[in-house]
Amino acid sequence: MKKKPFQHIITVVFIIVAAVLLVRHFHIRDFRIIAPEVLYVSGQPRGMDYTRLLYRYHLATIINIRPTSEHQEINWHSEELIWSREHAVTYIEMPIEKQNYFPDQKIQDQFFEIMGEQKNLPVLLHGGGDDKRVAMLVAAWLRKKQSFSAADTITQVEKIIDDRPLTPEEISFINAL
Repeated sequence: MKKKPFQHIITVVFIIVAAVLLVRHFHIRDFRIIAPEVLYVSGQPRGMDYTRLLYRYHLATIINIRPTSEHQEINWHSEELIWSREHAVTYIEMPIEKQNYFPDQKIQDQFFEIMGEQKNLPVLLHGGGDDKRVAMLVAAWLRKKQSFSAADTITQVEKIIDDRPLTPEEISFINAL
């Protein structure tokens, strides 16, 4: 018995929808590898993202740079705290405001101290998504602790923020590190 053209269309649509849902299910928003087995960045993980991150990248620490004022959006904060506790992953809040997204010296020093302890690695540093706060903190670490040049740091940071050019203020911040 031959399939009718309509059945072929339904089959193709079903396959496309299934593929899209599968990709979305296994996609961690704005995920980037900064230094393998050392530092990863992402947008806000959700649901099974945490488990995938743990088993694929063996996370030891999650650093959330979102302040408490951003915790009311969805109940992701409680989910993250509970998941971290249940899986023996260290959870650290290091809030940086969206408006003033350049990390001050205190935040930089706290981040460098965490990154300097082998027991904390690998680290997932996350904000909301396409987050300039994450990018600028990574820039400080690359320049001050990994001895990246300003040009190499700028290239790396542009990848974190979806290949958009940096603003003059962001370039000045990186050059001043």
